[in-house]
Parts: sequence; C-alpha cells; structure tokens
Amino acid sequence: MISSEVEKTAMQNVGTLPRYVLITPARNEEEFIEKTIESVIHQTYLPLKWVIVNDGSMDNMASRIEPYLSKYDWIELVNLPVRKERNFAAKVHAFNAGQERVKHLDYEVIGNLDSDVSLDPDHFEFLLTKFGEDPRLGVAGTVFREEGYNSETDSLEGQLHVSGQCQIFRRPCFDEIGGYFANKAGGIDWIAVTTARMKGWKTRSYREKSFFHYRHLGTAERSVFAAAFSYGEKDYYLGGHPLWELFRVCFRMVKPPYVVEGLALGLGYGWAALRRLHRPISKELMAFHRHEQMRKLRVILKNTLTFQSMDKFTLLSE
Repeated sequence: MISSEVEKTAMQNVGTLPRYVLITPARNEEEFIEKTIESVIHQTYLPLKWVIVNDGSMDNMASRIEPYLSKYDWIELVNLPVRKERNFAAKVHAFNAGQERVKHLDYEVIGNLDSDVSLDPDHFEFLLTKFGEDPRLGVAGTVFREEGYNSETDSLEGQLHVSGQCQIFRRPCFDEIGGYFANKAGGIDWIAVTTARMKGWKTRSYREKSFFHYRHLGTAERSVFAAAFSYGEKDYYLGGHPLWELFRVCFRMVKPPYVVEGLALGLGYGWAALRRLHRPISKELMAFHRHEQMRKLRVILKNTLTFQSMDKFTLLSE
C-alpha cells in the first residue's frame, strides 16, 4: 500500500510533471512479468499508456498479462507472431510496434521498460521531475541491482550511461536520434544514449534511486561466460578503444566470479578484432565514443596514481 503522504505528493505533481508513455517489448518472461506489472500499476504517477508487446513468446506470458487488461484501461497488450529466433533487432521492431500504438497521444516523455524488473513506487515520478528541472535532459534512468551485482559500484560506465532495462527519453531527443537502431547483435540502448550525447543532449543515470533486475545482464538463454564473450564482441563493434578494453578486462577480472568473466570479455573483443567484425556505427559516433573513454581513463588513472580519493561516477560525468 502507498502511504497517504506519498499519495498526496503524487496528486500535487500530476498537473506539473511531463506526460509519459511506456513500451515494454517482452519475450518469454512468464516468470517475471507480473513483478514488473505490479511495480508499474503502483507508481505514484501513472503513464498515459503502457503498451506491452508480446514479441512471439513461446511460454504462458500473455496469460499472466491478460487479467490486468480489464482492470487498467491504460495497459494494452500487443501480440506479435511466434518466432524461434531471438535478437536485438527484433526487440527494436517490437518497440516500434508499441510506439505505433501511442503515436496519437500527447506525451512529452517515452520510456523503454524491460519485463523483468521491479521499481520503487515513485521511480517514474522521480525521473520525470528531473526532466521538468532541466530542458536539455534527453535521456534519464537510475542505477540498478542484480543478485550479486550493483551497477553503481561494479560498472565503469559512470553517470552518463543510462542502462537499457529502463530508459526514459524526452520525445524531441528520441525523434532526433531516430529512435532505436535495429542492430541484430545488440548495443541498441548504448547507441541511443551515446548518439543523444553526441547531438548535444544531456544523459544521466541517477544514483539517488535504483531498480532491481531479476535476470543477469545478457544471460537470457545463455551462460554468464557466453554473455561476457558477447559483450567483448560488442565492445569491439561499437568502436571501443583497445586501451579502454584492456582496462575493462582487468577491472572485471578482480570482480566476482573473478578472472573468468574478464577473460571471456577480452577473448570476445580479440576474436571480433581478428575477424574485423562489421561495425554498424558511424565513424563520427566511434570517434566521440573513444574520446569519452580516454577521458574517463585519464581521470581514473590520475586519481589512482596520486592516491586521491574520488567519487568515480561524479568525476566521469563532469
């Protein structure tokens, strides 16, 4: 139950916060989808519309969603044909199918929400307040937690990157970057956020709040080692600088499960480089990305070598 004080605050904010819509591409998420739904229906500030796109699931996920449709008329389920193939381009196509269902609505912010997360009741109220405070904020989100992992302390991304499990875009920003790029191998959330920065929008992952992600990143239908190898490949084809990748590999080696994940990451990057894997991004975006990586690396090394204490994420977001 939401407290009366929280309800009062939510009512006061209804007339001032940006109007928003949510889209959730979901596939074979029978185990977690209800947790996500319960999180959204208990938000202190509800979306105009939430479109859940059943992207060809082969489990009973749709039956988990259907009971909510009669209770909440702002939730809509779109069922796409069943398919065996799983890739990130299909996720973008599912998102676009959901976006079609909201194009007639007068909204200011659009969110991409995964179907295996749990959020605090004021998660979206918090983020939408940030959009109201800064007209140049283009993409916003928060840090996240998984079992044995916290993106605030176990990631090198810093405050500028917004994790793909819950990304909230100002509508003009999303339009300017051309939405999500349907790259089969992945990186769709990274490309969107980095392109937004390249075009002059601010992006921010806030530390004041977090959400819980039930499935470890990249492990849907594959092992942790395979996921790390795939992330190494992705680091290469998204234009990651070799020096930054070496630093990232070393960083992951000293984190649980120790050595193995960092080794897989490095092997993935090296194997992609040997094959000269196709890079789907522009030279302009790759140069921008590498400039950001080298800037972050200089900050980290400078503070490490001079034994200065630092808030890693604050420094990397300046």
